[in-house]
Amino acid sequence: MSDNTSADTGDTGTPEETNQAERTFTQAEVNAILAKTKGQYERKYSKLFEELGTEPDELKDIVTNHRKREQDNAMRRGEFDKVLQEVVAKKDQEIQRRDRMIEEFKLNAPILDSASRHRAVAPEQVRALIRSNVRLNQEGEVEVVDQNGTVRYGDNGKPLSVDMLVSEFLQANPHFVAATPSTTAARSTVNQRSEQIDVTKLDLMNNPEHRKIYREYRKSQGIVKN
Repeated sequence: MSDNTSADTGDTGTPEETNQAERTFTQAEVNAILAKTKGQYERKYSKLFEELGTEPDELKDIVTNHRKREQDNAMRRGEFDKVLQEVVAKKDQEIQRRDRMIEEFKLNAPILDSASRHRAVAPEQVRALIRSNVRLNQEGEVEVVDQNGTVRYGDNGKPLSVDMLVSEFLQANPHFVAATPSTTAARSTVNQRSEQIDVTKLDLMNNPEHRKIYREYRKSQGIVKN
């Protein structure tokens, strides 16, 4: 009988261990790889710059100048906004001044005139007490309203007038009415001159002479002190 067993002649390893060896790059090879990669990017972007018709430094200047212009424009817009705010503020002041003159001419003056004609002892006080019941509507016309802001109407079905409101107030508050009219000649003369003035027809907004007449009228009626 022959012996068919064979003995191992040496160590055997896996194909991966025998066929793959760890690769180590030298510094020269690393530099070559980096140079190649850099060259590829330079060629790529050089072509892009050629299509744009510019150079990298020139493009950088363009971007820098654009950002500077944006900053300058922002600063100019800031100055413009400041000027615009000043113009708006001035316009608001003019509107407020106009509204005060309209209020004086169409609301306060008629109340004071009516209170004086109805012999109120303190026309200015009467005006202060009933002023909240008089307003201008959207058309700029005078309206007499109640405490809820509802337009009031008289017995004739027409809107209540300022004169009717003043008369109603003085009748309900007789202590605001002078006991007896003045009988002195001087007072009589002043009253005759005052009765000839219709303050509702004075152009207080545009005519300085009318404003002067109105001031004298208020003095003559005892609305303001001399």
